[in-house]
Amino acid sequence: MIDTIGTDIPEGEERLRLDIEDGLGILTLCHPRKLNAWSWESTRQLGIFADRIRFDDSIRAVLLRAEGRAFCAGIDVTALNGGAIEGRSVSERTRNYYEGMRWVHERFRTFARLPQPVVAAVQGYCLGFGFELALMADVRIVSDDAVFALPEAQIGVAVDAGGDLRIARDAGAGWAKLLSLTGRRIDAATAERLRLVQIVTPVDELTKTAREVAAEIAANAPLAVQGIKRGIDAYADAGMDAALDRVALNAAITLTSEDSRAGYAAKGERRAATFEGK
Repeated sequence: MIDTIGTDIPEGEERLRLDIEDGLGILTLCHPRKLNAWSWESTRQLGIFADRIRFDDSIRAVLLRAEGRAFCAGIDVTALNGGAIEGRSVSERTRNYYEGMRWVHERFRTFARLPQPVVAAVQGYCLGFGFELALMADVRIVSDDAVFALPEAQIGVAVDAGGDLRIARDAGAGWAKLLSLTGRRIDAATAERLRLVQIVTPVDELTKTAREVAAEIAANAPLAVQGIKRGIDAYADAGMDAALDRVALNAAITLTSEDSRAGYAAKGERRAATFEGK
């Protein structure tokens, strides 16, 4: 597995970039060659930047954005299931994956609970973990070409970052089940109707609109803004921690299953998977 302790980001291995401008922390997914596909290393870097943002009083709000034609096309299948976590037995490997997912959730929790509000600007594909990351933001502004999905069940794994829980919170349990159990894609208009995004804008106006909203938040009194965010989150996320621990266990079980091996292989080979439930 990756170094979970180090805070250095090797040159050429950048998955995210932080720029600070006019009271905004602009956090950019910067691996467009792979459609900003997510990996263990991406999670480590998210945690590093979240810690920097958290204690920087000059940052009043965060703009989460991405380079290229996609926000994030999901997990990098060549990075996640390629032997990153090992074990001497299936049980030990499951245990190690469980601890790995708990580590991942700790990084995500730090980001989702930043004192500063996060405004996400989403374009193109926002799939799997990309969708889950966007759902961690406080406000989501998306281009009219955005496409959302949680396709994890199609490759034999659980939704592992709480995206299904956040959809249940915002759109209702029925929609969370429909989207996560089928893996079907929805467009920006449908996401807006389900209250999963707040503003839909033309592609060429996305950055401007999202930045204006983030700047509007940043102009307000920081203690008031941060208190409002904490209060709403305390109400909306009641029970989230216990549910996420269940998610981590489900992820560990499915990531070590034979079905997930078959699913990842089929995904890489662009064919349908055959699952046997083991």
